[in-house]
Amino acid sequence: MPQSPEQMANTMIANFKEKTGKTLDQWIRIAKKSGLAKHGEIVKILKTDHEMTHGFANLVAHKTLKSDAGSVSDTADLVTAQYAGDKAALKPIYNALIKAAKSCGNLEVAPKKAYVSLRRSKQFAIIQPSTRTRVDLGLNLIGEAAKGRLEKSGSFNAMLSHRVRLEKAADVDKEVKAWIKKAWSGA
Repeated sequence: MPQSPEQMANTMIANFKEKTGKTLDQWIRIAKKSGLAKHGEIVKILKTDHEMTHGFANLVAHKTLKSDAGSVSDTADLVTAQYAGDKAALKPIYNALIKAAKSCGNLEVAPKKAYVSLRRSKQFAIIQPSTRTRVDLGLNLIGEAAKGRLEKSGSFNAMLSHRVRLEKAADVDKEVKAWIKKAWSGA
């Protein structure tokens, strides 16, 4: 069975010294000392100046900036933050999508900083409040033709094949629920 992203990160953390010559905490101190505050800048300096692979550099950047789900003590706080302020009106869409996904059967709801990942044995969907007026549902529906509201994911998320744009809870209708069920069944 594939590892969850959290399990993969824990494996990387356990192997940091062996693979990179330093512990994760030592790399975090190096990243902080650089004075850089953007994820991409930290990744770039670790890769170019320290010849670190992208995966390890990405993890150091996340841990330095505390931008990963593992750096938050309560993942419910991540969802609360996603639907705060001008995105608060989108929370009913999120609730409707979670209800639809849970009706499929066993799954893992894994909040991240900017979206929520839905997993069975692998990720099959994400829920992301993309704008103040829209939630994007990303789905893994390999082989499914894009038509109507079911678009190819394009640049939205390379880990998923399709996207559905939702502006109100009523948009989580029979058609959307069927797509969620199909993605869940394939995971």
